[in-house]
Amino acid sequence: MKLSALTKVAAIGGIAALALTSCAANESGSGQASGGDAASSSLSGELVGAGASSQGSAQEAWTAGFQTANSDVTVNYEPSGSGAGRETFQQGASAFAGSDRAFKAEEIEAGPFEGCATGDIVEFPAYISPIAIIFNVEGVDSLKLDAPTVAKIFSGKVTKWNDQAIADQNPDAKLPDANINAVHRSDESGTTENFTDYLAAAAESDWTVGAIESWPAEFGGEGAQGTSGVVSAVTNGSNTIGYADASQAGELGTVEIKVGDEYVAYTPEAAAAVVDASPLEEGRTDHDLAIAVDRKSSEAGVYPIVLVSYLVGCAEYQDAANAELVKAYFSYIVSEEGQKVSAESAGSAPISNDLRSKVQVAIDAIK
Repeated sequence: MKLSALTKVAAIGGIAALALTSCAANESGSGQASGGDAASSSLSGELVGAGASSQGSAQEAWTAGFQTANSDVTVNYEPSGSGAGRETFQQGASAFAGSDRAFKAEEIEAGPFEGCATGDIVEFPAYISPIAIIFNVEGVDSLKLDAPTVAKIFSGKVTKWNDQAIADQNPDAKLPDANINAVHRSDESGTTENFTDYLAAAAESDWTVGAIESWPAEFGGEGAQGTSGVVSAVTNGSNTIGYADASQAGELGTVEIKVGDEYVAYTPEAAAAVVDASPLEEGRTDHDLAIAVDRKSSEAGVYPIVLVSYLVGCAEYQDAANAELVKAYFSYIVSEEGQKVSAESAGSAPISNDLRSKVQVAIDAIK
């Protein structure tokens, strides 16, 4: 998709508006990026990225750590949403993108990637987190749901909290005779695509629209902008339910999901386990590490509603300065230290050593 000239300017302006925030992080951020202290760094310049709002807290932590070790670098990341981030990157308005899904093969083939010297990209999982189904129902502290029931709630087929499908799985809960207010993302969202990908795989008879980034209007419900918007709508509403990156769930109730014969609560460890058990997508280049997540896994302790959020860059940049900065920043993010600060600040699951080794090969190929 093309951005209009006005939209492109707005995107750049929005990203640039974060400069003061990033500079503050540069001055006060804790932790050292791998490779030494700021005095020994030869890197300088401004690095612009945009995309997944799910990565927001992690990007703040990564920016602080990287800028501490590279005091002449400013990193600006605009959490504008996955779809907007991919468009901004494609139009050359940012050097990298964060996305809650990988580019589709046909999107890569169609292009364009205006900041890249070729049509090839590097993309890899950098942020792994469970997607929590969050709820706010007075008098209800915990909920257990299977995939078909979740699908029926969000498609508008189950409309009451005391519906038998919910009550049978929660015999001890005091479910009200009240309408369900289901909240979804109003913007084009990779979180939505990951959530609906789970429903399409685990409840295919009840969720027939597949994995989608834009919510179908015919399903109704309340739309909210971004992760923070969904969390706010669920928090401030009544008898609400929604989905969001688990790191943003706060004090809201969260649903245990049926996996096999058990109900599993989300944890970073359970999210990481399903990713490691899933294969890479076929038909990709060596440096395009898209994961085909096994949403139907019935292994004990696996949480299948997982968000695998990617970083995307050019395999070869038109601007050599961008190539140098992206390569260094990406390397920091996937390092043990980078993954640790993300886990501490955002509750994400660190990528495994095996995945890290594959990712680093891809990053090293950037030029």
